[in-house]
Amino acid sequence: MTLPQLIQIIWTISGVLLVVLILLHSPKGDGLGGIGGQAQLFTSAKSAEKTLNQVTWGLSITFISLTIILSAGWLTPQG
Repeated sequence: MTLPQLIQIIWTISGVLLVVLILLHSPKGDGLGGIGGQAQLFTSAKSAEKTLNQVTWGLSITFISLTIILSAGWLTPQG
């Protein structure tokens, strides 16, 4: 497995996880986070939302960074 393939796999996984986390966000109600008792993992709804925001931002930065690296062609050999 080469480095570009590994980065493409990480990029794909981060994209899928990003979609899932965005769907878990709840602007005013439980949203999809209420399905399956997700909110019970945290002590309060505010704590759950804060953690969800932090993870979403981290994945967003990862996804965008890897998109730039892959699209710029920095990992392909010159020539």
